[in-house]
Amino acid sequence: MIKTYLEKWRVPGFRNPKPVVAVLRLQGVIGTMGGPARRGLNAASLVRSIERAFSLSNLKAVALQINSPGGSPAQSSLIFKRIRAMALEKDVPVFAFAEDVAASGGYMLACAADEIYADESSVIGSIGVISAGFGFVDLMEKAGVERRVHTAGKSKSMLDPFQKEKPQDVKRLKSLQGDIYEMFTDLVKSRRGEKLQGSDDKLFSGEFWTGKRALKYGLIDGIGELTSVMQERYGDKIVFRPIAERKSWLTERLGVQAGPRVDVNSWAGELFAAIEERALWTRYGL
Repeated sequence: MIKTYLEKWRVPGFRNPKPVVAVLRLQGVIGTMGGPARRGLNAASLVRSIERAFSLSNLKAVALQINSPGGSPAQSSLIFKRIRAMALEKDVPVFAFAEDVAASGGYMLACAADEIYADESSVIGSIGVISAGFGFVDLMEKAGVERRVHTAGKSKSMLDPFQKEKPQDVKRLKSLQGDIYEMFTDLVKSRRGEKLQGSDDKLFSGEFWTGKRALKYGLIDGIGELTSVMQERYGDKIVFRPIAERKSWLTERLGVQAGPRVDVNSWAGELFAAIEERALWTRYGL
């Protein structure tokens, strides 16, 4: 009855609602960075936004705005899988648009899309695995501090930054990296398929390129930005719906992050997290 009434009075937009593109922004380092004061991209915080993006009425596509130097392999994989699961469930195409950088885990997120676009000067690639840390052995000795570690399990203190690096620990780490690297390369091959142009030694060396060169290697599908590409695909009447992360009442009212209080004793963890995050961006000249 309601439908008949609306049709009778010809309510504008009822018969031909405007097509909608959900815009999901994926900005920052992937993973939980240090503590409550520093939050990166992670599956737990994004799951509701992803589900909302795929649940809009008259949805034609989901566009991912990506600006990430990478981070946690596990969180990258979890976010990727959630996006792909929703895309298949809702039968909605996904497009990725790289901004400054979509590298390492950031490129893995881009691979969740059916098509990937970038600016000519975007940084794309870095398909590989890296583990970085700090060693404080000499500093401990100079300060006259003795490190005391007691474990149950001979590998429990593996790669302790306050102890000298052990060859067997490095060997184990390399093995772990090998497994993650294989998963990453298999994922890229499964998503990009015959579009890839180049040898594995070239594409999966950890090297990164500008958008222009990435197009040559088949890592992206074209040079372009979100608005123009989507309008060309779905018409000028397309409506863009940004999907913002829902904040708690406390955050909205007071501008503070709800959650556990930050212990002043965690300053060191926060500091090193900030250094690590800055190093990830700096690696790509940003």
